[in-house]
Amino acid sequence: MVPDISAGSDTRGLIAYLYGPGRRDEHTDPHIVAAWDLAGAPDPGRDPAATFTRLARRLDHHVDLRARELGGRKPPKHVWHCPVRTAPGDRHLTDTEWAEVARRIVAATGITPDGDEQACRWIAVRHADDHIHILATTVRADGRRPRTHRDGRRAQAECRKIETEFGLRRLASGDRTAPRTPTGAERAKARRQGQPVTARQWLREQAYAVAAAVRTVDDYLTVLRSLGIQVRTRIGPDTGEAIGYSLAAPGDTNANGEPVWYGGSKLAPDLSLNRLRERLAAQQAADHPHRVADPTDVWRHTATALHAATTAVDSANDAAAQGHLNAFGDALHNLARATTGPPRSELRHAAVAFNRARRSAIRADHEAAAALHAAAKDLAYASHEPGGLAIAVIFAALHLARATAHWHRQRGHQQQAAAAEQTLRHLQDGYQQAAKPVLSELARRAPSPATARRFEQQLRAALPDHAERVLADPTWPALTTTLARAESAGHNPRHLLAKVAASRELDTAQRPAEVLNWRITAQPNKRAQAARTRSTHHPTTRAWAPSHSATATVNTGIEERRRRR
Repeated sequence: MVPDISAGSDTRGLIAYLYGPGRRDEHTDPHIVAAWDLAGAPDPGRDPAATFTRLARRLDHHVDLRARELGGRKPPKHVWHCPVRTAPGDRHLTDTEWAEVARRIVAATGITPDGDEQACRWIAVRHADDHIHILATTVRADGRRPRTHRDGRRAQAECRKIETEFGLRRLASGDRTAPRTPTGAERAKARRQGQPVTARQWLREQAYAVAAAVRTVDDYLTVLRSLGIQVRTRIGPDTGEAIGYSLAAPGDTNANGEPVWYGGSKLAPDLSLNRLRERLAAQQAADHPHRVADPTDVWRHTATALHAATTAVDSANDAAAQGHLNAFGDALHNLARATTGPPRSELRHAAVAFNRARRSAIRADHEAAAALHAAAKDLAYASHEPGGLAIAVIFAALHLARATAHWHRQRGHQQQAAAAEQTLRHLQDGYQQAAKPVLSELARRAPSPATARRFEQQLRAALPDHAERVLADPTWPALTTTLARAESAGHNPRHLLAKVAASRELDTAQRPAEVLNWRITAQPNKRAQAARTRSTHHPTTRAWAPSHSATATVNTGIEERRRRR
């Protein structure tokens, strides 16, 4: 059950909407199910003599008295509006049940405390099977305004109780870190324009994608502008520096043809200018171009950083864990851009889903996640890795998503845990699409039986407690191929198995050979490293530059948005 509280100033206008046909003729049989006084609340849905104006005057009775005291000025935002909707799939409540819901909501939020005869006037109108609208005028009979501080949180808490008592689906409670949901008008506008999401949602995902790829706030705003998104900064009068910003989607205008602006913090709490500065400030050491001998090192560093982040989320303090979740969110956006083929769609969905899982009320220690932040930024400009390294990174991300879901559940972050689980499902699907053909090819190229027996002996020596489970894993033949390649690259198979097994426990792994395979895949080529170290007169190290500009890394959904014009 979802309440959605807002405030306005037009009592009659809201009544006209509630009793009208709706924007798509969806309103059927509008009528009052509960009120401050059913005998005193004329119902245009049941009484032909009742008019919208008459009902508005009855509701505004105390408002008018207060307005006369104020010299004819009505108090600002005196109309309190709270739609309450059941979840999809819930049974339809009766009018009597909806009346009880309404009375409990106005009592819990302070509109009409129990036993208060001086409370505000209100009505609850039902015009559909799955929801009601509660309308109140927030001036009490004694002329005072009601105490509605944190009314949204109190309404949510009461809805959780109602769900349990009425046998409805129990929804996840939030912690006030969720982004604002699109309004009904925004959703209707998107439908009229044939857009899959609202301008608010589209801007939010573009902002996250750009923030994941840049290293400074100035770059962030510049790239947004280059995508056709309008950017407006708010300048502090004392410092002359930006203290906030707003975005407007291309072609998204109001009735007067003016851009519709959304503040960064209104898109999502962690997209405010202050939060972005905190996040990017921890990465200033990475502002200069890196020099890497092999572009595949970017993928190896990312896999290593993801493994370390999984351990940190499991064991580190909350601030450090939250810092790793922020960095992981950036890594997912950049991983989706750097990956091609069938998995890309699932990775994009995973990145979008994780935007909710990356936020909580815990203040992040971004410096604790410096390694993952750096790897995520490098991944934004990495060339595509068609081999097993990309799959190794997806596999490591999958385990971090699972650890994130567990971390949120332990702390009662229900919405974030659900988002992490959704991320995990997308990553699992993406991994299966990418890994299945690669594992099949590795198994087809398995070394000779004699070599496989030698690797089996080394496995038993290195991991005696896990050897039988590894050998019983269907991906053991693929692992033998990976071990043979690692041996050719200069690794000792026995020492390598012990090393990668020690990086994280194997006890809970359902397919331990598969886990070992991707951990080994992410290990560097020792022979190539040694050759680069010896090559002093003709170094192979080259300056690594982005394969494409930051502008080109963000999602190409901008073209779809431009069609609005």
